Amino acid sequence: MPGDVMLITGARKGIGRFLAEHYAGRGYRVVGCSRQAPDWTHPNCEHVAADVSREEDVKGLLSHIAGRYGRLDVILNNAGIASMNHFLLTPGSTAQKIMETNFTGTFLVCREGARLMMKHRRGRIVNFSTVAVPMTLEGEAVYAASKSAVETFTKVIARELAPCGITCNAVGPAPVETDLIRSVPPEKIRQLVDRLAIKRLGTFQDVANVIDFFIREESAYVTGQILYLGGA
Repeated sequence: MPGDVMLITGARKGIGRFLAEHYAGRGYRVVGCSRQAPDWTHPNCEHVAADVSREEDVKGLLSHIAGRYGRLDVILNNAGIASMNHFLLTPGSTAQKIMETNFTGTFLVCREGARLMMKHRRGRIVNFSTVAVPMTLEGEAVYAASKSAVETFTKVIARELAPCGITCNAVGPAPVETDLIRSVPPEKIRQLVDRLAIKRLGTFQDVANVIDFFIREESAYVTGQILYLGGA
């Protein structure tokens, strides 16, 4: 709700930037983070440089939020990286980096953020998965595996945090026109879209619509759910 403190990871560009501006425009006090400084500003949004895969960075980020605002009401774990390649051709270092950012980053932000949320026994966490999980897309073995880990993690911590008044859900977007997919061959994207029930790319607003639902006060009884877009 307006006035709530919201943390959005990966807020420099793409979906993260849209969400930061979307909720800042609605009166949320948004804290965005990414490894590099953004090239945009908003009066209701501040940016903190942090790499979510680094524990010390995440602890510093949440310490800043606690010191400045004294609370945290919403977490959107949007930060993520992908690599489309046959698993036989995927370097170990690439697989490790994907897991560290997508899963470990989500874990660290949830852990440190939930500790701050527990002080007020109220909070909403929305993690990011992908339609690549249920669609078992070729060439995305490591990426899909990292997001599968996020989904299982989401379901488990939803149970662990429920007594604290904190819900935890996940959204699984279909491909959205961002830097994450611009390096993917157009034919591959077309094949993916053709497998969806709704045969088009997703939009930023499609993603925000799901998040709007998950973070509503009226959604206090919704937790541990994974919602895929596009009819995957």
